[in-house]
Amino acid sequence: MNRQIENYLKLQQEESQLDITSLCGKLIDYSQIDPSLYEKYHVRRGLRYGDGSGVAAGITRICSVHGYIIDEGMRTPIPGELIYRGYDIKDLVTNAEKEDRFVFEEVVYLLLFGALPTKEELEKCEKALSLRRELPPGFLVDSIMQSPSKNIMNKLARSILSLYSYDENPDQTTIEDEMRIALNLIAKMPNLMNGAYQTKRHKFDYASMVMHQLRPEERTAESILSLLRSDRSYTKKEAQLLDIMLAIHAEHGGGNNSTFACRVATSSGTDPYAAYASAINSLKGPRHGGANIKVIQMLDDIKASVRNWEDEGEVADCLTRHLKREAGDRSGLIYGMGHAVYTLSDPRAEILKRKAFELAEGKEIEAEFRLLDTIERLTPELMKSVRGIDKAVCANVDMYSGLVYRMLGIPDELFTPLFAAARMVGWSAHRMEEIMTGKRIIRPAYRTIAKGKTYIPLCDRTED
Repeated sequence: MNRQIENYLKLQQEESQLDITSLCGKLIDYSQIDPSLYEKYHVRRGLRYGDGSGVAAGITRICSVHGYIIDEGMRTPIPGELIYRGYDIKDLVTNAEKEDRFVFEEVVYLLLFGALPTKEELEKCEKALSLRRELPPGFLVDSIMQSPSKNIMNKLARSILSLYSYDENPDQTTIEDEMRIALNLIAKMPNLMNGAYQTKRHKFDYASMVMHQLRPEERTAESILSLLRSDRSYTKKEAQLLDIMLAIHAEHGGGNNSTFACRVATSSGTDPYAAYASAINSLKGPRHGGANIKVIQMLDDIKASVRNWEDEGEVADCLTRHLKREAGDRSGLIYGMGHAVYTLSDPRAEILKRKAFELAEGKEIEAEFRLLDTIERLTPELMKSVRGIDKAVCANVDMYSGLVYRMLGIPDELFTPLFAAARMVGWSAHRMEEIMTGKRIIRPAYRTIAKGKTYIPLCDRTED
């Protein structure tokens, strides 16, 4: 052990002799690309056209994300639509509400198997997920508690990769094996998330770990609340609100960053655990799944800066400072506003906003939801007047999801992991579709603009 420590310290000392800062400065000089070259060579940065629409990279029967129509070359905004296997998400949610039942497990069945389940099929799906929630023997101690992480998404990715070692046939690519693994991971994600969170609290926050036994009779949303809360208590309305959040986050087309990452990895022939870990690592980014945290941070800043939350003029002044990069994180963004596809409305945000106000009515947190509503109403006009952005801008799902999580008592660091727990369903459906229909490795081209150079022998080289 002493020799290991000595070698480690020696390595650290040797690395300190390398002037990383200076070398990175050179790298930046060597890596600069004139933005005008993207236009010159017709390169679509981010695989998106100038109007924000995506470059078609595949065909899918799983989901449709619709926010505008192209008529004679003109992009016309329309109310947003989110369609799962042909069914509008609004219809799925509202019908579950009418029947006073949960909807996430129905969405799982629909996205994975392609059709709506019968009552018997839905019950079998719920039972199949319940039976698969338990982690392998020793996994919690050996794979989660032994190497905790401050970031739960990081731990989720590592846990998914670790589960590969507990699978007897992890590299089999039959659809039956893929479905088995998909159901296992969808079921285990909440348990993995809770284990990672409790371990993080103990290691880094010096708090007590609270590890509950799983309750087989609970559905996914109920199980999440039951595991997270020390007293295990929750109301049916709370569980159904979280259930709806899981349902609306379960899928969002093949072009979103994490799903595309999953399909890209899948196209190489890699195993499902590696592909899903790739998706989780993509979702971890603040430009994707981490956006809900940004909304909450922005809201906290506005709450502290605005004396009267009901005064729209005062709120508008604060938003103006944000847009001018004079407040907040100085990004010039109003987080939660705008979307790559949705223009007039995001159906997920509409559903979530309606349900959130129902549960928040009469409670202290209602004032915060009203403040978000004011931000949503004022931002489009302010973006026109302050930034000159003259296009349809709507609130996206992140505008309300973070505050809903807070209302449910869910810690901020679990906002994105909960997103991942839901989106595992969509990733699984797209991975299986890629295996069945893709049949070719995804390999886009990058145009090289580097110029040829004459090789210089080592003895003749000098520092720049």
